[in-house]
Amino acid sequence: MLRQITYRAVLAVTGIVVAIVIVSTLTNWIKDRWRPSHLQRVKDSGTLRILTLYGATTYYPTLDGFAGMEYELGTRFARWLGVRPVFHAVDSISELLPRIMKGEDDLAAAGLTVTDVRKLYLRFSTPYQMITEQVVYLGGNKRPRTISDLAGHRLEVMAGSSHQRTLEILKQRYPKLAWQALDVDIETLLQRVEAGRSDYAVSDSHQFATLRRFYPRLKAAFDLIKPAPLAWAFSKNHDGSLHREAQKFFRHLQENQILAQLREQYYGHVDALGYVDIYTFRRHYKERLPKYRRYFEQAARKHGWDWRLLAAIGYQESHWNNHAKSPTGVRGIMMLTRQTAKQLHIQNRLDPGRTIPGAARYLSQLKAKIPARIPEPDRTWLTLAAYNIGFGHLEDARVLTQSNGGNPDRWMDVKKHLPLLTRKKWYSRVKHGYARGHEPVRYVENVRNYYDLLVRLTEGPISPPKRRQAPVSSSAGSSAHSNIPETTPAAL
Repeated sequence: MLRQITYRAVLAVTGIVVAIVIVSTLTNWIKDRWRPSHLQRVKDSGTLRILTLYGATTYYPTLDGFAGMEYELGTRFARWLGVRPVFHAVDSISELLPRIMKGEDDLAAAGLTVTDVRKLYLRFSTPYQMITEQVVYLGGNKRPRTISDLAGHRLEVMAGSSHQRTLEILKQRYPKLAWQALDVDIETLLQRVEAGRSDYAVSDSHQFATLRRFYPRLKAAFDLIKPAPLAWAFSKNHDGSLHREAQKFFRHLQENQILAQLREQYYGHVDALGYVDIYTFRRHYKERLPKYRRYFEQAARKHGWDWRLLAAIGYQESHWNNHAKSPTGVRGIMMLTRQTAKQLHIQNRLDPGRTIPGAARYLSQLKAKIPARIPEPDRTWLTLAAYNIGFGHLEDARVLTQSNGGNPDRWMDVKKHLPLLTRKKWYSRVKHGYARGHEPVRYVENVRNYYDLLVRLTEGPISPPKRRQAPVSSSAGSSAHSNIPETTPAAL
């Protein structure tokens, strides 16, 4: 009798449990069925939460707001969705990865390398750039040429980076390879190499190409890996709908050459200057610019330019030498021709108080001729080309660009066609004939570099609100607490 009662009680309890499980499962299914997708929640909220890193290739402040490749892409994606971008910039990769894995933000746009390990924890968008990982050393020291040459030297990487994972894989073949992982950004690592606090650092190639202008004594020794893709990262805790929309977005950018245009905007000019060019510029910045800076600032305020762009033009023209004179007769700090000076009512081309504001006024006149439909920064780069070669020759190059299937409103396309003005096959087809078309290309690239250097020298390095330089881990086994969750590898 007792057994029968017990058996019935067990059946009753089991039935209740099964019913609860069924109800709970149905409830969750209904919730999931009717819960808005991740994409819809973003649209309903009106904001896109973008996780990023401070840095010259990602996200950094300017006088007008923010800039950077990731800032540009993230802003465009938000516009694509019809929402407002909200950027959350963190200090280090080891802080960023756990946040995006948990889904605290909608996506991570931070120049992340796609690796097999990271794909276990994250969804990645279509790649938008290919890079390599490079070993960086201080010029003047012996150049390492192989991985074996790194043994016995102070090698540093960013904690939680793909670089750390690369070294862990390489250590299986090179047991003597050792390094220290620091919870800092790439620029801090480069500063440490330049100061002699470490012998080598590992950097992504696009980062080093951008930053080497500010640390001209540093050099790339060799690549650690074959080219690898950069992409956005999405949490697997979300349903994938926003990720799928991002795939459509990147296809649109690729098909319309917008990605190529953005790569040109941020990286197309960074290799134009050599070590001597940068060293000489820095010396003249200290010795010559102070005498003329007020003229550049006054002219910029009056004519609506950034004074540093005017100064960059002045440096390209004369190296800030007010008595400069070319064999063709152009003179002064802005190297004005007699005809241009006459047009601007400037009698003395050696008077910087007249020639600098005159050049700024002339630059504004040229820019007004450039079609207003052309967006920045292309409109400014085209204006600089016209300042160098003349507006008529620039228009000829734009005609050739269009006739060859390019976009005459994009500097990226026009700069490929300007050199054609040196060849009879091409200059015979246009109105103004022959021109030394290679010169405006070099001119614009140099001015862009000098401008970037002036921004860095006047504003200082890109600095997050805080910096943590304590070691996170080393290959030798000593380690401190890492921000990466214990359920994931220390290096992603």
